[in-house]
Amino acid sequence: MTLVVIDLHPLWDWFRVLNESTGIKLTIFYDAFDRARFFNSFLTSVRLMGICLVASVVIGVVGAWIQGSKLRVLRLFTQGYIQFFRNTPPLVQLYFFYFALGSYLKITGANGIAVPLVSNFTWAAICLSFYAGAFNVEIFRAGIEAVPRETLEAAESLGYSRLKAYAYVILPLAFRISLPALNNNLVNLIKTTTIAYAIAVPEMLYVANQIWSDESNVPEMMNVLLIVYVALVGLLVWVMGRWERALTIPGYSPA
Repeated sequence: MTLVVIDLHPLWDWFRVLNESTGIKLTIFYDAFDRARFFNSFLTSVRLMGICLVASVVIGVVGAWIQGSKLRVLRLFTQGYIQFFRNTPPLVQLYFFYFALGSYLKITGANGIAVPLVSNFTWAAICLSFYAGAFNVEIFRAGIEAVPRETLEAAESLGYSRLKAYAYVILPLAFRISLPALNNNLVNLIKTTTIAYAIAVPEMLYVANQIWSDESNVPEMMNVLLIVYVALVGLLVWVMGRWERALTIPGYSPA
């Protein structure tokens, strides 16, 4: 197997010439140090987005199932969780997790310095997953309630327990009905990951700020950020749209 290596140096040199001739300073292309740190920040942002997307959907599915539980304590707990995360700004939640809860989760190292048990990236992933998960719970609950009651009764008459009826019959139908609203919430989640900047997570906005502070190229970096986020959100919308069309149910949604 032959590995093909593409030489990108002519492209990097083109951006250098562009800077010399027009003053457009895109150092993330022709400066190796800026290019490396911006690329690493891109990977960090994508990793944070991926973790939060998956975790928020899992929280939404579990929360929607608990909301239909016969145990009142569980339903009240879920309602409290939803109200807390839905009625407070995500930036305030992030500060609460990182500065309030994080201040209690420290150990003292051998040198006598307190070391946090949870990293800023982990706090950002936890906070944003719970934030988006609270909305996903309501989205999946609405989808479950849209499934006719007779469907659940039919599943139970065939011997399904409540959990199995939920997992194999109700949830697949509800998931398809919930996809349009879920799509909107996940797009919002991707955009909200930029607030991880506030607790020094080295994602794209944080590193872009460092680069424009060093290179004085704010307009160029802001345009780069805008284009990258439009591309990432566009990719998610495209995937969700394809998934939604593939799962279209005659009678539940337009063909």
